[in-house]
Amino acid sequence: MTSASIKEILNEFNLNGNSTQCTPLNSGLINDTYLVQEDDDRQYILQKINTNVFENAPILMDNIQFALPILSADDYEQITFLSTRTGKNHLIQNNEFWRMMTYIPNSTTYNTTTNPATAFEAGRIIGKFHQLLQDIDTAIFKDTLPQFHQLSHRKHEFQQALQTSDTEKLTTAQAAITKAQHFITELQHLNTDGLPIRVCHNDTKLNNILFSKKSEKGLCLIDLDTIMKGFFFYDFGDAIRTVVNTAAEDEQNHDLITFNTTLFTSFVDGLATNSSFLSSAEKESLPLGAVFMPFIHGLRALTDYLNNNRYYKVTYKNQNLDRCLSLFNFAEKALDHKEFTQTYIQGKLV
Repeated sequence: MTSASIKEILNEFNLNGNSTQCTPLNSGLINDTYLVQEDDDRQYILQKINTNVFENAPILMDNIQFALPILSADDYEQITFLSTRTGKNHLIQNNEFWRMMTYIPNSTTYNTTTNPATAFEAGRIIGKFHQLLQDIDTAIFKDTLPQFHQLSHRKHEFQQALQTSDTEKLTTAQAAITKAQHFITELQHLNTDGLPIRVCHNDTKLNNILFSKKSEKGLCLIDLDTIMKGFFFYDFGDAIRTVVNTAAEDEQNHDLITFNTTLFTSFVDGLATNSSFLSSAEKESLPLGAVFMPFIHGLRALTDYLNNNRYYKVTYKNQNLDRCLSLFNFAEKALDHKEFTQTYIQGKLV
């Protein structure tokens, strides 16, 4: 972005582009994100949505706007979007899709944690998110990424990639391909019968949870682009893969990948403070959800690797393959701990 284009965009959101600083934030894999600070120290988050991924960005914003008024409580911080000069919650300019939202001061995120208190707060705030949204009409939410976590859809994409990928990639990824085919067989009979459809975040990795720098309490969930219908085990399993594993998502040394039982029990303890909305069938689905979600993410990373990295940003050649192998390894560890997780969940989420 040039300084001139930044000023133009900020002016459209009723900010004075001449009296602001705009700093890129590089943690996201999909969108381009910037921290905007005015001379009076007020701060905002400016994002350019990746419309190659989110082809229906206006519908995405509708989903978020349905949920945001409800996502507010004494123990849940509310995020709001700034309006443009024309009163919209987004800006389309030069075929680019922009939005700006409030920034919660003295807040931070974590990619991983070794702190049980952080794990507890992650569970608590995810439970609070669902507790607040439990009575919302799911019918008003559109699927901006259809079949996002559906195994049959991801399996089809994977099989298509196998047909079109070059020989070198297929050879390099052979171990990952074999593991993917094994997990697909193991998980294709995951039973969702009787599970209520909920409005889910659908991307509850740890760094999508905002924490207070002062109290270290969980504040709210961020990166709301994937808010749409789903099953609760999606959000549970997605959180577990980053809260309970202390290694990076693309960790190449698999000896460092962990299923930390202390962090797991702390997360479930936090969830238990806001879990009264969960049905018996949902509780029964959670142990396998902790296996399913890292596998699905790993399968998507493998498919993207075979498709020459169309979806996820990469900083080196085989990063998506490393992501895949790391996620598959954690899925294996979660499966090894299935009896433990089942017993603890049954005893805690009553």
